[in-house]
Amino acid sequence: MLMSTICYDQSIYTYTQPKEGDDGWKTNDLQSQKIDTTRIYKLFNQILNQKNKLHSVLLVKNDQLIIEEYFNTASADQPHDLRSTTKSIRSILMGIAIDKGFITSVEDPISKYLKSPIPTKNIDARKEKITIKHLLTMSSGFDCNDWDKKSKGQEDKVSRKKNWLQYTLDLPMINEPGTVSNYCSMGAILIAEIISQASGMTIDKFADQYLFHHLGISNVHWGHTSDKEIIPSGKRLYMTSRDMAKIGQLILNEGTWNEKQIVSQKWIEESTTPKTKITGIDYGYFWWNIPFSVKEKIMTSKTATGNGGQYIMIFPTLDMFVVFTGGAYNSQDDKLPFAILKDIFLPAFLDEE
Repeated sequence: MLMSTICYDQSIYTYTQPKEGDDGWKTNDLQSQKIDTTRIYKLFNQILNQKNKLHSVLLVKNDQLIIEEYFNTASADQPHDLRSTTKSIRSILMGIAIDKGFITSVEDPISKYLKSPIPTKNIDARKEKITIKHLLTMSSGFDCNDWDKKSKGQEDKVSRKKNWLQYTLDLPMINEPGTVSNYCSMGAILIAEIISQASGMTIDKFADQYLFHHLGISNVHWGHTSDKEIIPSGKRLYMTSRDMAKIGQLILNEGTWNEKQIVSQKWIEESTTPKTKITGIDYGYFWWNIPFSVKEKIMTSKTATGNGGQYIMIFPTLDMFVVFTGGAYNSQDDKLPFAILKDIFLPAFLDEE
């Protein structure tokens, strides 16, 4: 195993090739990429010696894990609260549910599968028009916007209610379904419940059987920071950084892992292709398409994002993706990974091209 060291301002960062274990990852040394590593080493030196809230940085190139670093007491075997990155994994689970025949189409109305509860307040004919696709594209028409504190369906407001599903379905309609997209976490919880009711399995059991088992992911659980009892569909994932990287590889490989098709190529393409915009940014089925302008090129990342700095950022044209975890909850500090990509990683690997 090769090791490389660089010193800046009397502080030292030492690069070590990620370890190969029994989790299915192949690793390689960063030097194998034939890139200028100076700025990468300087970056990690700064992360080690300056205050930040990063927990991990992993980079996979050509199916090989070549960077794996942990900070601020985080460790490789520690499952991390994925926050809204869970939404992107729910999208994969919806694709599997369709592949397996539990659900026929994203064009189906949610009422076809969501038998309980049913709306009891703010009865509106438009609610009958809400489809699975509308939930996936955050365009249900409900008064549900996490980024608007006045919204009745804002996530923090709903979390204080006893029955999240009933409260969400009883929200007033403010738009025709499919016309306006607002970031609505409750829609993602409805998606999980639809998968559960259609398959007859709680979302955690469904995910274990049809996704995590095939990826060799076992150190994973569903939970929530609330002290209340939360239904399975309302919980989010806790997963290690290396296992988050398996999700990135699954998307990059168009639904395959170890040459086995886990979710259809059609679904990966459909779900990660822009269908709408939220705050001006292209959005698919719980996957963002985020552009990076680097060296007069626009590199688009298929991205899963979560509050605090949880990211899976996939660059198909570079056969590369990066995983970040962090603890910068409700803080602009969680945008640091964007600067790292734009200023350090993407220029380095574009030079290689």
